[in-house]
Amino acid sequence: MALIDTTARHTRVAAPAAKPFSLSALLNVWRSRRALAKLDAHRLDDIGVTAKTAAKEARKPIWDVPATWRD
Repeated sequence: MALIDTTARHTRVAAPAAKPFSLSALLNVWRSRRALAKLDAHRLDDIGVTAKTAAKEARKPIWDVPATWRD
């Protein structure tokens, strides 16, 4: 007779720790979002971004960036 483990195991795999940003990287994100917020409708149209999307991006905190920026 084989011994079978029938207990439920509730384990979670932890997400990898995010790499910390340097102060200069955070400052660059802040500057970029600030500049984006100042663009007029014509310039936003040039880069293919709507005013609503630009405003939403500009309101994000400086540490909220895509994972690809962390590499």
